[in-house]
Amino acid sequence: MIKSFAYQYSPFSDLATKNILMTRRHFLAASSLPPLMLQTTSPALKRRVIIDTDPGTDDALAIFLALNSPELEVEALTPVAGNVPLELTLSNALRLLEVAGHSHIPVAAGADRPLVRRLITASYFHGQNGLAGIQFPEPTIKPVAETATQLIRRLVHASPHEIGIIAIGPLTNIATAFREDPELPRLIPRLTIMGGSLSGGNITPAAEFNIYVDPEAAQIVFRSGVPLTMVGLDVTRRAMLREEDIQRMESSSKPEGRAAGKIARASLNLVRQTSAAGGPPMHDSLAVGTFINPSVVTLHDLYVDIETAGTLTAGETVGYRKAPMRASPPMANASASPQSMEFKPNARVALDVDVDPFLKMLVDRIAG
Repeated sequence: MIKSFAYQYSPFSDLATKNILMTRRHFLAASSLPPLMLQTTSPALKRRVIIDTDPGTDDALAIFLALNSPELEVEALTPVAGNVPLELTLSNALRLLEVAGHSHIPVAAGADRPLVRRLITASYFHGQNGLAGIQFPEPTIKPVAETATQLIRRLVHASPHEIGIIAIGPLTNIATAFREDPELPRLIPRLTIMGGSLSGGNITPAAEFNIYVDPEAAQIVFRSGVPLTMVGLDVTRRAMLREEDIQRMESSSKPEGRAAGKIARASLNLVRQTSAAGGPPMHDSLAVGTFINPSVVTLHDLYVDIETAGTLTAGETVGYRKAPMRASPPMANASASPQSMEFKPNARVALDVDVDPFLKMLVDRIAG
């Protein structure tokens, strides 16, 4: 069902800095297309984007989705330590670009550890090499000399209000760039992250993995004022690949389609070893899909903050839907009394998802 043909101005809209209206001709042409095809593919309206990533099996499919989406112009990949250490996320990013025939896109190495914590990885889920054990040739392309934060800052300042970011790993690179350059959040029209959850975690009962790895970085980003969309476990764990999806990718005529099929098949085997129900969840691909077309999810304006002090709850994303907002009560020997805080949303949070159209878009675009 088609929800809308025009975006209203919102500080969280990806079109907040461009007053783009659909003409009658665009409307008539679009009305005959499925909902997820409503995005224009006019070169003038392509959205430029940096993908901050820690590949990662689901990162791999998310990158392939972005590269095969005519709405996007991928400007750079900025790997970060997360699912596996940086030396693997960096080489995996280079491999994936070569497989997909996009060797011209720059790749800049990011942080090899969280801001203040030891690195926790998820090789138990993504395999020791991050790609579920699937071996691809050593990349022939090399990362650029700039660091991830240098590249992000240079690209954004060269084209203010024109380059969005999709962050599908721990937020260390983004937080570092924001700390080094406090003006930067105001120059980014939209930051979409895969991370967080308002319905329990997947690495602890409280925390989703990407936020858990570097909660201090996540807190910096959520408090930065950047127009932020959070695509977390509330929706991503419902978007699982099915057997028929994997078979379509395995039989693709495209190199990246077949590569995605191999990764997805191996990921399914890893999921089955854990006795979990269903197929591999497309966490990161759904973040990319939401950036492309926000109507694939249902978004709510919330105030979200990150728990950093809790021994049992570090990395929890706490969402306030409305006032009153309160922090924890002060200690008995403290002079201050608890104060209600002004409710002011800082994020659009995905709380529902239209799974079938999203999976169709994902598989159609990757498999061809």
